[in-house]
Amino acid sequence: MTNLLAQSCKPRAGAALSRAEAVNLLGEVPGWALGDTANEITRTWKFGNYYETIAFVNALAWIVHREDHHPDLEVGYNRCRVRFSTHSVNGLSENDFICAARINALNAVV
Repeated sequence: MTNLLAQSCKPRAGAALSRAEAVNLLGEVPGWALGDTANEITRTWKFGNYYETIAFVNALAWIVHREDHHPDLEVGYNRCRVRFSTHSVNGLSENDFICAARINALNAVV
């Protein structure tokens, strides 16, 4: 289990994570991909139907609302694409990886 789950998001300012830092944290969130410019991480989930997709989105919304760190979502009938970046640093921060780890843990029980 990743130590990211024991952390909470904090307000961030300053510099974004470097590519090397992002790659290092990416190892703690299986299934997520680093964007070409290393300024976002994404993951897509597939579901059996619309109800399962929306149930996942609602659970995800509850988690990220508690962390006050919100992703961009693309939702379709049986899929959800989640994209994290931290606007205040114009790239990735540890908050993105904390939320990714929490969503991975959610998906493990869904």
